[in-house]
Amino acid sequence: MPFAELLRSTVFLSAGGATALAAIAVIGAQRDFNSTILIVGAVWWITAAWIGLSMGESEKTGVSMREVLANSRSVTPTGKQAPLEEPGKIAWQRLWPILAAVATAGGLGIAFPEIAVVGSGFALLVALAWRNRESAVLAIEQRDGVRFLVEPGSPFKPAKLVRTPGFRAF
Repeated sequence: MPFAELLRSTVFLSAGGATALAAIAVIGAQRDFNSTILIVGAVWWITAAWIGLSMGESEKTGVSMREVLANSRSVTPTGKQAPLEEPGKIAWQRLWPILAAVATAGGLGIAFPEIAVVGSGFALLVALAWRNRESAVLAIEQRDGVRFLVEPGSPFKPAKLVRTPGFRAF
């Protein structure tokens, strides 16, 4: 699976999770007639958005991607290569913890809207902090004429990448 696609999927999944959890929080607060939850939630969401935007600035994005890209394993094309695993399988292996966290916070948020408020803020923070990573990787791929692919692995360990030849843009 291309690394840039995994990063894009992570951002979309986090943003979607933030939206779903925010909706659960609003519905729960309305049900309980508790506007305090929404006021505290709005402050938390604004704070989380500010933190995420500052963490996802272009300068910081390059620094955060440097190590994982530098540690990628280079491969050269040969006549016989083992087929890479399916992108859907790799995406599932890497992203299921996000789905599990959103599902857990959403399930608990039905009874306790405060949990959905907190979870949506964290998901928003992650989505905004990671928003520029895909474009940083794509820029390096275009500049160097390579493609970074994700190796299958645990979602609880840093992603291991394979650097393959691509098309150089002139």
